[in-house]
Amino acid sequence: MAKRKRTGTGEGPEKPKATRTRRARKPRAAPGSKGLSCAEVADVGRDTGLDAMRAQVEADGGAVLGAWRDPYGGHPLLLAALPLARVHPTPFQRDLSEPHADRLARAIDGVGRFLDPIVAVFDRKAGWWTPNGLHRTAALARLGARSVVALVVPEREVAYRILALNTEKAHTLREKALEAVRMARDLAGVDDAPETGYAVTFEDPAFVTLGLCYEARPRFSGGAYHPVLKRTEAFLDVPLREALAVREVRARRLLELDDAVVAAVAALKARGLDSPYLKAFVVARVNPLRFSKAPSAPFDATLDRMLSAARAFDAAKVKADQVARSGGPPPGAEG
Repeated sequence: MAKRKRTGTGEGPEKPKATRTRRARKPRAAPGSKGLSCAEVADVGRDTGLDAMRAQVEADGGAVLGAWRDPYGGHPLLLAALPLARVHPTPFQRDLSEPHADRLARAIDGVGRFLDPIVAVFDRKAGWWTPNGLHRTAALARLGARSVVALVVPEREVAYRILALNTEKAHTLREKALEAVRMARDLAGVDDAPETGYAVTFEDPAFVTLGLCYEARPRFSGGAYHPVLKRTEAFLDVPLREALAVREVRARRLLELDDAVVAAVAALKARGLDSPYLKAFVVARVNPLRFSKAPSAPFDATLDRMLSAARAFDAAKVKADQVARSGGPPPGAEG
């Protein structure tokens, strides 16, 4: 007699296996169905915005090399040579990497050509800004260049969005956060729009709060707290100026929590536990959302619980194997 195949555990009907649902792919446009033809790219026509930019380029000692419309969106652009001394990076982008600028200068000098134009916009107070050419202009300056070729965009607000296209050097969490808070501060001075209107510009509401922390504490371990902030932060439906004030309060609370976490880490080290994962371990232990499946939680209540747990952290109850099992990248690995 053939044995009956066992299909259950004997504790009731077997549950159907979960099936993985496939995420629908975003439909792709048919080849050749978007944007402008070559003839349309070249046909700029009369555009008052371009006329004003032409005049500004020439007034600042530059030279217009050509005009066209971008092949995807059809927006008018200029190609111009600008005096290098008059072009400056936007004040809200990441800081200069000296080694990267040096390497780029050597590469340009070795090739003997500058083949990658920067993007430039005009700011009435600051002059010519480049939102994506910090390292290229620095490299040219090291080589003693007099001018730089730029794609001139008439709309100043593009300076806040062009950073998304900057793949010249991968951004770390620290760089993204500092860029976000610098942009927020700059925009708050000229715009009363709510923070929610800049979701695309800032990418992640936690970046602004973390940026304030990095400004106050350059070696702040933002990577240890980012997972918590991603579940407790949301873009605020208030003007940017007010939103910044709220985030400044939140940043101070986060730094207060970091002080308590650092004290707990010091207590663990005093017991002979030494690991690059200690900070991540402590933050995980005091995180009330660690085992919660809720997608979001209130910021203040979560920070209150974390701060209370961090201050009450008992290093004597921690075993070495618990730290070893925590694993994961150390808080400093924020690429």
